[in-house]
Amino acid sequence: MSSTTEQRPSDAPAPGAGEAAPTRSWGALRPLLARLHFYAGILVAPFLLVAAVTGLLYTFTPQLERFVYASYLTVDHPGGDVKPLAEQVAAARSVYPDGTLASVITPPGPDDTTRVVLSLPELGDKQRTVFVDPYTAQVKGDLTTWFGSTPLSTWLDDLHRNLHLGEVGRLYSETAASWLWVVVLGGLALWLSRARGQRAATARGVLLPDRSARGVRRTRSWHAVTGVWLALGLLFLSATGLTWSHYAGGRFGRLLDAAKGHAPELDATLPGTTAPAATGGEHAGHEGHTGTTGNPADPNPAAFQAALTTARAAGLGGTVTITAPDGPGTAWTVAQSDNTWPVHYDQVAVDTSTNTVTDRTRWADYPLLAKLSKLGVQGHMGRLFGLVNELVLAALAIGLSVITVLGYRMWWQRRPTRADRTARVGKAPARGTWRQLPLPALLVGVPLVIALGWVLPVLGVTLAAFLVGDLAYGLVLRRRSATG
Repeated sequence: MSSTTEQRPSDAPAPGAGEAAPTRSWGALRPLLARLHFYAGILVAPFLLVAAVTGLLYTFTPQLERFVYASYLTVDHPGGDVKPLAEQVAAARSVYPDGTLASVITPPGPDDTTRVVLSLPELGDKQRTVFVDPYTAQVKGDLTTWFGSTPLSTWLDDLHRNLHLGEVGRLYSETAASWLWVVVLGGLALWLSRARGQRAATARGVLLPDRSARGVRRTRSWHAVTGVWLALGLLFLSATGLTWSHYAGGRFGRLLDAAKGHAPELDATLPGTTAPAATGGEHAGHEGHTGTTGNPADPNPAAFQAALTTARAAGLGGTVTITAPDGPGTAWTVAQSDNTWPVHYDQVAVDTSTNTVTDRTRWADYPLLAKLSKLGVQGHMGRLFGLVNELVLAALAIGLSVITVLGYRMWWQRRPTRADRTARVGKAPARGTWRQLPLPALLVGVPLVIALGWVLPVLGVTLAAFLVGDLAYGLVLRRRSATG
């Protein structure tokens, strides 16, 4: 999106003593946005580019997994009668007797294997997942998984979220998500305001690049038009990425608490007991995969079959995860994970001693905020609607990369090239235009920016750092002007 304006360069001294008071006008908002968009593009664009590239890699994880782990994830000869689940679980335990049975995931499709998840203390928060052919009960092998994710998926997930740098690395992704919506909306405002009275005033001019333009104008046209087409998708990625970020995600969690917008919790306490047990919270990001960390005793494989049969009778179809009880007095849980449309995320608690459902949560009963949060996270991760979701995310990632490269190209094309005044890159838009804003804009805008800085702490801190740096730069320019 456009980040350039025709005005005095940023190294020109800002209005100061001896100059007439600036005329206040709403027109000053555009150069202020241009400067913010320019510096956000220069300083934040590297984070956006890294997020786009790593996100593109993560988008096609299902295809990569099926290529790398084909011998584990798929069966050799699909078709025929499926072996009882208890027999499949028993086969897995006969080959891998160590650890504790934690959960079982039924095959997503006719070509897929059953996953038997084992908890081992030495693996920490990871698990051993054993893959079983549901038609023959033959064990295909095992992988060390993290909440259901294969090693490849886990590696790409960490790369996108934190660059394998832990909690410190998560600041990069939160910085990208915090600024992406600012860059998008600022670019839209600049492009549409520039269009007034020009060729782009028509819908064609806004949505299609000006092929007759040359040089920086041509680059700007492609940069802006590409941004217009991708705007809604990029805003979606920004919003959904922030919901499970470290700092802004915490604020979002408080909002869900205040608005009672969390998903209903499944009560896994068995009738006649007092042990508190609940599951089914939906405010989860990349960590929201299926799994447990252990059980006090290894459950009977037949109990998995009993829990599945009871859940199927209760109407839970498709792929489900059967999870063993957390301890005495708690029920088995069976949860749907159908991400195709319409989605199915119902859960039931099952008492296998009586083969009855003791509690249930329905997707239809989720509060609106909980639904939006769940669908947003799944869409951000490319899990909704299958390949369509992946292709849309890939287009957004590639488009964001293109916009970023074009933005840097504009910066280089706008450099002064005259013999008496050269520079390696273009100058930033003018400083000090905020002084020309009407007082109502300042009275509303300043508190609004402070509020945004509280809601999105990383945005607030980085914006404050930019303002301090810009102020220091302005002071240096004034001193040079005074002594020169």
